[in-house]
Amino acid sequence: MDPDDPSLYIADEQRDVAVDLDRYGRLARFVLERQRVSRDVEMSLIFVDETTIAEYNERFLDQPGPTDVLSFPIDEEARPSGRSPDNGGRGPGSGSDDQEIPTMLGDVLVCPAYAQREAAQRNVALDDELSLLVVHGCLHLLGHDHVEPEETLEMQTLERELLAGFAQVVQQ
Repeated sequence: MDPDDPSLYIADEQRDVAVDLDRYGRLARFVLERQRVSRDVEMSLIFVDETTIAEYNERFLDQPGPTDVLSFPIDEEARPSGRSPDNGGRGPGSGSDDQEIPTMLGDVLVCPAYAQREAAQRNVALDDELSLLVVHGCLHLLGHDHVEPEETLEMQTLERELLAGFAQVVQQ
């Protein structure tokens, strides 16, 4: 990893679907770079099973069952607030107020098994679905939201732009 890149912890903690950690790590770094995120931030991108994401979904969002992606901002002062749990819920890994450490942007949890079903229902490639979820989760960490229709349009436009930009970089 380039020492000038934002620090990214990436892990595959599920066994249901094969995940290209290198690709999605590069995508997350690309999003942070394109969004001009300070280079002294740290974030986690973790691929989890349906049981794990369902537990987090219920615990932090009071929603039953699994979902595709959850974002947990940690350093709430570093960006505008977003959707719950982004607007006050403390996600995994939160708790330190020490200003000597790098800014902890937050955690993104992605569930490949859930995404695989969604991709099949919409007839899109699993890689495209997982890529969208990584971008979507990163944007939530950065304060983007989709509660209001204009926010949804703005976020979807930004997602498409970032995915297209990453596709160009990968092709080079």
